[in-house]
Amino acid sequence: MTKVTEFISQANGKTLFSIEIIPPVKGQNINELFDSIAPLMEFKPPFVDVTYHREELIDRVGPNGLIERIPVRKRPGTVGICARLMERFHVDAVPHVICGGFTKEETEDVLFDLHYLGIDNVLVLRGDPEKSAGVFHAKNGGHTYASELVTQVADMNKGILLNAETETTPTDFCIGVAGYPEKHIDAVSLDTDFEYLRKKVELGADYIVTQMFFDNQKFFRFVDRCRAEGITVPIIPGLKPLATKKQLTVLADIFHLEFPEDLVKAATAASEKDVRQVGIEWGVQQCKELLAYGVPVLHFYTMGKSDNVAQIARQVF
Repeated sequence: MTKVTEFISQANGKTLFSIEIIPPVKGQNINELFDSIAPLMEFKPPFVDVTYHREELIDRVGPNGLIERIPVRKRPGTVGICARLMERFHVDAVPHVICGGFTKEETEDVLFDLHYLGIDNVLVLRGDPEKSAGVFHAKNGGHTYASELVTQVADMNKGILLNAETETTPTDFCIGVAGYPEKHIDAVSLDTDFEYLRKKVELGADYIVTQMFFDNQKFFRFVDRCRAEGITVPIIPGLKPLATKKQLTVLADIFHLEFPEDLVKAATAASEKDVRQVGIEWGVQQCKELLAYGVPVLHFYTMGKSDNVAQIARQVF
């Protein structure tokens, strides 16, 4: 496989196109996901990210009639999807690897599965807290911070395992991490957020992918601050076209971001049917400005939909 950083270097300044996909809910047909992203392959993404998901606690009535909280992983299959993705579309897969819900040993096992499949790219994240908790808590024996997970992957690249009894062959993972142009929700301040980001890079991160944003100025300020902090790795902007009026509230709440006033006014004034077109037009202008800025990749969070991303890509690539 080719590393994400190698794709960027080999592009010689040309901006690449990439996407992120979400595994289907357990039991759904994987071909529906592949059929939905097939139209995006015309833009030749060199890599596709595949998200990873922790278990959720759901309430079930036990045999004694009492309510029991049962851990269930509703979206498993990241490793398998990566293998199928590479086979079907001949693109490199970038699986997410998360702290939440996994022990260090379980993480090491997943990383070896990826290594044996020839997958050399990973995006390392803390992950979301349990829905019922609201606050992130590590699983017993797991990592609390993404920086700890970066260290584990970087150690494996040096041949250092958790409980190795014999000499081991080093892995060769290219490590991506997340950056937040509008600050991570749990960061005390923007200064603290940049301190954590710089630490992840110092520990071994090779590139940064940002959380979605709708105001390019926030991204430009984020990049400037990274460079001022001595962070020199590639920074990839994460993008999501607005598709419904509800997303003005939902995305802002979940991802803790601000929508530009011009976008809010245009989406609010449009009919529900026309909001998607408003999002496409905003996305086109946003991407053109990012292309002029010289970003290495335009990375789209598809969330299982591809038509609006395809319409944007056709106008900017």
